[in-house]
Amino acid sequence: MNQAHSPTAEAVEFSAATLQRFAREVAKYPAEQKQSAVIACLSILQDENGHVSPAHEQALAHYLDMPVMGVHEVFTFYNMFNVKPVGRFKINVCTNLPCQLRAGQQTLQYVCKKLNVDVGGTTADGLFTVQPGECMGACADAPVLLVNDRHMCSFMSTDKIDQMIDELRATKVPA
Repeated sequence: MNQAHSPTAEAVEFSAATLQRFAREVAKYPAEQKQSAVIACLSILQDENGHVSPAHEQALAHYLDMPVMGVHEVFTFYNMFNVKPVGRFKINVCTNLPCQLRAGQQTLQYVCKKLNVDVGGTTADGLFTVQPGECMGACADAPVLLVNDRHMCSFMSTDKIDQMIDELRATKVPA
């Protein structure tokens, strides 16, 4: 089997519950097109593990009967998938050109400074990971942040960023 990016990745066996979730997604497609469920299956793996490892990619490729590189290409195309563990709150700051023209890079720098973390890094307490992001489809609302790949925050001034970070810190959900 062609390995995507780690020739020494340890083998992974999926749990029965994970395989059931995969099967529900694969069933949505004709049998000869089961690799169409790759995004849904990657999402399941990330939901269960917080990130997708090279070993997960390899095992998923085997499950879907597709090349590991095919899984890897999909996995690395979308910034919603994590290649390593991230903080409880992943903040993506749009840095595409339209957002750049409306303070996207400055916003990224402000968030990093506020949290005392480098771009792409995670705070010492494991609460926040800050990353640049590609277009989020809200250019008119720039600067735009996306929290945990689900919650879009628009027109983010420094005051709004401060408020958002304070609210996230106060959130009482399990890590």
